[in-house]
Amino acid sequence: MAVETQEFRAEARFQRVSPQKARLVLNLVKGLGVQKALETLAFTKKRIAPVVHKVLTSALDNAKYLSDERGLDLDVDNLYVKLAIANEGPRMKRIRPAPMGRAFRYQRRLTHIIVSVAERPAEIEAAPKSGSKPKRATRAVRKAAVEAQNKAKSAA
Repeated sequence: MAVETQEFRAEARFQRVSPQKARLVLNLVKGLGVQKALETLAFTKKRIAPVVHKVLTSALDNAKYLSDERGLDLDVDNLYVKLAIANEGPRMKRIRPAPMGRAFRYQRRLTHIIVSVAERPAEIEAAPKSGSKPKRATRAVRKAAVEAQNKAKSAA
């Protein structure tokens, strides 16, 4: 049974930051709920964080507007960041003066940031985590188990 979810996206193109630096911030919010992601971005000290905050807010506004426009039943509190990527844009070629009248070329990188939000399916949220590890026993419990094993060995 496939549940189809609607995706809402926003872009910020030609941002003056390298894609690698933008990905550091985008990886912080990928998979989080929208409200938690906005809080995380508000307290992130990277220069690109306010831009990502603005893009995420725009994607959220797109979701609200399009759900009203299409008559969809959308729970805004149930939205999460489904996709957050930083693609490479065009590079600006620059020249820096070098010793003895020479010139060194370098490139200023640009980034296209894409953020997409979607509503979490109800089945995934209600299902328990299957990959969770069992909790470790405390030191006292392990010590008691070892002592019980030693007693059993000495009695036998």
